[in-house]
Amino acid sequence: MITLGLILLIIGLIAKMSILWTIGLVLIVVGLILNLVPIGGTRRRVF
Repeated sequence: MITLGLILLIIGLIAKMSILWTIGLVLIVVGLILNLVPIGGTRRRVF
């Protein structure tokens, strides 16, 4: 998810499309939150 967000950020910057840049930024934030917060009671964290 973080990788997809980075790809969309780069495409948005190159193509000058602000909607792709915004979607990429949201995907990066959501990916980081899902990566850092344990879901389902598991204590395993993936960095």
